[in-house]
Amino acid sequence: MFTITGLNSAILREVGALARCVHTIFDLKYRELSFQRGQFIFLTRICEHPGLNLAELSDLLKVDKTTTTKAVQKLMAAGYVERERDAADKRMWRLVPSELALAVYPDVIAEENRSIDVCFAGFSESERAAALALLARMRANIESEWRELKKGRGEESSHAND
Repeated sequence: MFTITGLNSAILREVGALARCVHTIFDLKYRELSFQRGQFIFLTRICEHPGLNLAELSDLLKVDKTTTTKAVQKLMAAGYVERERDAADKRMWRLVPSELALAVYPDVIAEENRSIDVCFAGFSESERAAALALLARMRANIESEWRELKKGRGEESSHAND
């Protein structure tokens, strides 16, 4: 392990490098599905949580609503996502996977599982569990700050048109 002068820990650099590697691999593999950069993440969450709205999807992925809107619009144009009016609140739209999305979802998840196996090569089950638990704690710790910053930018306001 190396240290960077002035930096308390290189963990976020390692996490960032890991995330960029995985995203690049996925982006290259999913090009044939007409996914653009990072769209597979939006697709998987919509398949796993059919009926969520844009604000809920943004919160789940920890991205801003503008990024979510652009990604969802592209997925809709490619035929992967459909919108349905909320039964209780006609101003709100719910996101649902199309038949095309449901058809490719197993392949996307298989590739994600393959990448997980590559990342954890040589790890014991207890090391895998510890890594997940530690990263989940780190995310939980920073998530409160993320929510506060998001509130300050006004992103927690009305979501009537989601």
